[in-house]
Amino acid sequence: MFHRICVLVCLCVAASAASSQNYPAKPIRLMVGFAAGGGTDITARIIAKKLSDNLGQQVLVDNRPGGGGVLATELLVNAPPDGYTILLNAVGPLAVSPHMQKVRYDVVRDMAPISMAVMFPNVLVVSSSVKASNVAEFVALAREPNSKLAYGTSGIAGAGHLAGELFKREAKLDIPHVAYKGGGPAMNDLLGGQVPALFASLPSALPHIKSGRIRALATTGAKRAPDLPNVPTIAESGYPGYEATNWYAFVAPAKTPKPIIEKLNAEIGRVLRSKDAIDELAQQGMEAMPGTPAELAAYIARESATWSEVVKSVGIKPE
Repeated sequence: MFHRICVLVCLCVAASAASSQNYPAKPIRLMVGFAAGGGTDITARIIAKKLSDNLGQQVLVDNRPGGGGVLATELLVNAPPDGYTILLNAVGPLAVSPHMQKVRYDVVRDMAPISMAVMFPNVLVVSSSVKASNVAEFVALAREPNSKLAYGTSGIAGAGHLAGELFKREAKLDIPHVAYKGGGPAMNDLLGGQVPALFASLPSALPHIKSGRIRALATTGAKRAPDLPNVPTIAESGYPGYEATNWYAFVAPAKTPKPIIEKLNAEIGRVLRSKDAIDELAQQGMEAMPGTPAELAAYIARESATWSEVVKSVGIKPE
């Protein structure tokens, strides 16, 4: 009996090793927790095309919006840990949502970090009908009696939502939040006049800022965005110390074999270090940030601790 168990274990280990050596032998599903057209989706499609070329297999983007990225995260942790389902995740599902609602996953237990992808600030933008050309004028409008100002974002507990709630706290404003299922639908409503303002990702906002269809009032990072050198930060606009940075990272289900994680990390890193990808992402206002799985795990832990305190102090709740 003992001999039989040992043989079975050895066969399973050998099969796993062979599977890892042949990886990938079929297309890879790259899930995105938001609708098409938003920052996560744009990033995923830029990287997926180049990653497909590197791996010799198609990397297919699969949009699964819902719950500010939580739905896709829950789908990921229940997927087979074979490297054929991975997720480009955002700060919300990884570092914020677990502190403000009951989710059916544990970030440490149920996910295997692969690599950081990109970092960038969000941007406060308004429709052409909003009579504000800077943050001070926006705040003044919001404080008018019977103000109808509201702000939209790509979803609850996402980077835009965090940026908006931090701004409300610093500016002592009380304006409602409108949550969408991604940056694409949110931007469509801003362009259509259904929502007056957004804390939007740079990738989804930049084309419309440059075309003049919407107006950028301020960015949320510690320094000005290279693509918007004339747009001040919120910190520069009267709220020193304000900072809210957005980031996306690749994760896989826990128990995905280490050789597969290492291969994905190497190939994603190869894409993110290529001049083409660096330039293409920079055009979207994003900085490529390749790194090791251990570095990503440590970064998620730090962000989780930081945003846990913010969630408590600001009082962010599911809507």
